[in-house]
Amino acid sequence: MNQQILKDTIMQLFANGKGLLAMDESNGTCNKRFAAAGIPQTIEMRRKYRELIVTTPGLNESIGGAILYDETIRQQTKDGIPMADVLEKAGIIPGIKVDMGAKPMAFFPCEKITEGLDGLRERLAEYKQMGVRFAKWRAVIKICTHIPTSSCIQANTQALSRYAALCQEAGIVPIVEPEVLMAGNHTLQQCYDVTEEVLKALFYQLYQFRINLEGIILKPNMVIAGTENATRNNIDEVARATVNCLLASVPATVPAIAFLSGGQSPKDAAAHLNAINKNYKSHLPWIVSFSFARAIQQPALDLWKGQETNVEEAQKILYRRAKLVAAARLGDYDTGMEKSVHFI
Repeated sequence: MNQQILKDTIMQLFANGKGLLAMDESNGTCNKRFAAAGIPQTIEMRRKYRELIVTTPGLNESIGGAILYDETIRQQTKDGIPMADVLEKAGIIPGIKVDMGAKPMAFFPCEKITEGLDGLRERLAEYKQMGVRFAKWRAVIKICTHIPTSSCIQANTQALSRYAALCQEAGIVPIVEPEVLMAGNHTLQQCYDVTEEVLKALFYQLYQFRINLEGIILKPNMVIAGTENATRNNIDEVARATVNCLLASVPATVPAIAFLSGGQSPKDAAAHLNAINKNYKSHLPWIVSFSFARAIQQPALDLWKGQETNVEEAQKILYRRAKLVAAARLGDYDTGMEKSVHFI
């Protein structure tokens, strides 16, 4: 393992206030979003949509790296150029999702374990030949009555650590993503408690598996009440709880934290990220950035609707959304920018 290569990649990903674009939705997830937008669920439509994203002019101003799905990294633009090559030429580092999805955990109702370790060493070697410099593995933790169990947390954090070890062995930066889901009626405090428990378990396991913490990116959830909870905390409350949880759980040696949006609206995700950076940046030992999917993509997808005539306008929306989130990464975002014609 060349530790300097890992460190250099992380610094490049987040240079100049940039963040990550997660465009690694599985075919099933992508098809669901297409269906909701009235778009045919075909491999060609998925290819066209991903080409729309990677060829967006100026996207590299806000995005330092893009996480791809296996199908995407094997696809080409209509001009025959591999998607990863288009990104690289634009100055955006290509990454890859390598897990095989969260599956029901045997004997643990309502809990899931992420699979995909079998054959991962060989897959990473192939991806590296295709230009990949970082990877992602997502674990999902649900809050409900009597869950998550310690067994679920331990199994998922151990899998994340085994994945991270294989990535670092291959010279690929691992994004470790232990997502505590927003779905449910849990309170902000319950989310805080579970997130803290999961993160502490994760870093214990990472230590046990001899992971170089300076060569990883943490992709956590923000601390937010469940979507079914009637109490909605304000922006500053979410930011404060999130920061306190991270300070209590994440070693200072970790170079970067890139939040997932987790189903938040684009505006909420930007506002929360902005408050974290604006109010607490001087107290945080890490780069605090974003690795958003829907919070950047969704407005563009809704406008595109699978129509070639809408590509240019959809790309403008995508570009603008990425710029807004990048402003939040620096603590310079305000809601007035959402409608301002002067913000580019």
